Amino acid sequence: MASNHHPGSESGSDADELEELECEVQEMAEKIREYRATLPEKLKNTLPSIIAAQRPVFADGLEPGTSGAPNLGQIASDKDALGDQTFQKIHLLKDKMSRNVAAVPIVMKRLKECTSNIDKLDSQNTLIHPVFKRKWTS
Repeated sequence: MASNHHPGSESGSDADELEELECEVQEMAEKIREYRATLPEKLKNTLPSIIAAQRPVFADGLEPGTSGAPNLGQIASDKDALGDQTFQKIHLLKDKMSRNVAAVPIVMKRLKECTSNIDKLDSQNTLIHPVFKRKWTS
């Protein structure tokens, strides 16, 4: 799309662009409000079924263990009942979950740092090079 630059029309195109951006911001705000209203209910409805689908199938009479000191005899019988490969997968999954939970504070700290850096950049009101601006296709 070629743009014609006339000395007097530049402020008009800026106003049009500003109006278009404000309209897009309003649309985004509306989507965010809609997501905030509907997403918790969707999560509440779908999360239990997803978790239930991923829950391992235990042999007859076996139930998931409680937190506390593990019973070594129970672990051996679980391993025999589930098979080595399934037991290893469960063990690997537990290890990954533990590492992910341990990494949450680090990720949150990094997120806060990035957010504060973005806020600092926003408050400086510096000129952003056009290369880094989003190109609208509509």
